[in-house]
Amino acid sequence: MLVARLVSPLRRKLHGVARERRSLQERYMRKAELNRITAALRKLTPDQRKRVAAELALLDAQPASTVIIEGRFASGATCPRCESAHVIRNGHANGLQRYRCRECSKTFSALTGTPLNRLHKRGKWLDQADALQSGQSLRDVASALHIHVSTAHRWRHRFLALPKTVQPPALTGIAEADETVFLLSFKGKRNGLERKARKRGGKAIKRGLSHEQVPVLVARDRAGATMDCVLEAMDTVTLSAALKPFITKDVVLCTDGSKALAGAARDLGVEHHAVNLSAGIRVDGAWHVQNVNAYHSRLKAWVQRFRGVATRYLPSYLGWFRALDREHGNGPKPHQWLALAIGDTT
Repeated sequence: MLVARLVSPLRRKLHGVARERRSLQERYMRKAELNRITAALRKLTPDQRKRVAAELALLDAQPASTVIIEGRFASGATCPRCESAHVIRNGHANGLQRYRCRECSKTFSALTGTPLNRLHKRGKWLDQADALQSGQSLRDVASALHIHVSTAHRWRHRFLALPKTVQPPALTGIAEADETVFLLSFKGKRNGLERKARKRGGKAIKRGLSHEQVPVLVARDRAGATMDCVLEAMDTVTLSAALKPFITKDVVLCTDGSKALAGAARDLGVEHHAVNLSAGIRVDGAWHVQNVNAYHSRLKAWVQRFRGVATRYLPSYLGWFRALDREHGNGPKPHQWLALAIGDTT
């Protein structure tokens, strides 16, 4: 017993000395490694130094994106599974605060349940958001962010998954409605095509409306609120169903004389004014569709930069342009794009 009492304090002292020695060694190793890195930087070419500077800038940007993501729970965290607000903090993981739900016992972070969950390279997300603002092509984004084109494609549509669903709650006052069409496209699909593949968008074989065209309805009020959707058909029933969530009884609907839209206005029970464009009448007092047609023109011109849009992704591109046009062409800033991508609309 006496020997044990003497050995135990000595053992603790030796352990303390060993910990201090390891700490000194780690500090020395870190300093030596930093010196090696600094020496290597001096040997880089100007282009290589720019590449390193870009990577360091991305690392510095990571805290900024993390702050935006954590801001989703600024007013209080809510469990994404059971929607309970009875949660507690539960450590950190991958640089994000983790929470535990007291109701269902599940853990989560501000990214859980969002389209960006499980995506890597968070430090580059603000640059991806900036690419949405400028409308860069996938290859340009991949080159600028030093990622693969397939990664740029995946990020684009993850970032647009929620913004494409943001539509105005309702149109007010005078609303203009008209359809436009996009070429049916299987861009990116390599097998199972029922026709010969087109290059760089191509053209429809038949002029006018046909099975090769995809109709898109756009309705826009004079205040600039805009709804749009891809239609399965351009008949009265389909148009009525598309417009119903956005048209209230006090809205005055202006169209270009389409019989299907006129029928939709009757079904919705709203005042309707048709402008006979075929007779050369473009404006009849306060009634015209120049606002919505101008939107069509801006949309088509913007889409041309992508040299054809796959029909399966057309709703994402419609939502993308709708977000840009809401700010009169300026669009949301990168931090706003990132907030929209995780569902923070505040």
